[in-house]
Amino acid sequence: METTLIIGFVILTIILWFWAIMDITRSRFKNPTMNTIWLLAVLFFPVLGSIFYFQLRKKYVTKESRKFQPNFNRTELKHD
Repeated sequence: METTLIIGFVILTIILWFWAIMDITRSRFKNPTMNTIWLLAVLFFPVLGSIFYFQLRKKYVTKESRKFQPNFNRTELKHD
């Protein structure tokens, strides 16, 4: 019984850890350095870092959608 409980907690911790890492890499932060800081916090302190990240996420992540801004202003090559 105790072994099953410990294995369950380990699996949940690993899932939370990977979920936090994936969310950090996909999110757009208001300050780009916060991305690195949160990633390091989650990597070095998996449980506490992940919990703190998900609790404080709304403060640091921007909700603006990404804008597609292609650059089509290049000059065309003339073929002789």
